[in-house]
Amino acid sequence: MARVTMLINRGGGAVAADPTIALKARKALAEAGVDAEVELVEGGDCAARCRAIAERGDELLIVGGGDGTVSAAVSALIGTETLLAILPLGTLNHFARDLAIPAELDQAARLIASRTERHVDVGEMNDRLFINNSAIGLYPLMVIDRDLQRKRLGRSKRLAMIIASLRTLIRFNRQRLILTVNDERTGQLDTPLLFVGNNDYRIDLGAPGKRERLDAGTLCVMVMRKKTRRGMIAASVRALFDRTRADDMVELEHVEQLRVGSERSQLAVSLDGEVVRATPPLDYRIRKKALRVIAPKREP
Repeated sequence: MARVTMLINRGGGAVAADPTIALKARKALAEAGVDAEVELVEGGDCAARCRAIAERGDELLIVGGGDGTVSAAVSALIGTETLLAILPLGTLNHFARDLAIPAELDQAARLIASRTERHVDVGEMNDRLFINNSAIGLYPLMVIDRDLQRKRLGRSKRLAMIIASLRTLIRFNRQRLILTVNDERTGQLDTPLLFVGNNDYRIDLGAPGKRERLDAGTLCVMVMRKKTRRGMIAASVRALFDRTRADDMVELEHVEQLRVGSERSQLAVSLDGEVVRATPPLDYRIRKKALRVIAPKREP
């Protein structure tokens, strides 16, 4: 295999926990037969560096990090001839987990060496891509509060999110949204949370938050039914303990396109954990099998 580039997020959880992780990753790849040149990059520079690597014509790019790092890489590589490989080195590795990519370095390296290629879906909102999910309502507000706490007070991600969740619930409000599903208007609704996922998310007790496949060609659209603060808190507590009830959320089925309208001039929207301000209408769609990635073949 020709020499390839491996980008590792300098600010990721793995580097913070183990400053030698880059050397270990390179060693694991070398033992699997992959000659990789390692670069440590800042999270904000990942997309630009991935784009530059794709533009010079590299056949393969290895990205080490969590969902945020992988999402940035995907946004840069879609539509190019560069194949993506993932080393799950982040705090959260939901995309890699749902692709069945091993968390252990040596196993992930052997998978990369195998060049087992899959074509999977990605989601899109107003030309911005996401690999996991997007949300409108309370969740983006929680993320904004969490990030401000981490920046100003230096709190851990977990502690900041707990505090942000409590404060957001106290400031509870609802979004009035107009939904158009697959070009058919479904009407206006009030909800504290609209969730849009790249393929179906499980909400049962067996594997909450996981996806069985990433190539079904549909969006997972769920609307929280609870409209009161008390109802929202109860639903949130159930979710915290993996006790979500079917009536907490309404799922819209067979969605390939979704337009979200609002009377507001801007909406706070989360995309793979990053919050952006977007002007409605928000146009979501599933880009079927648009991403080439190294991952185990999915069993029929």
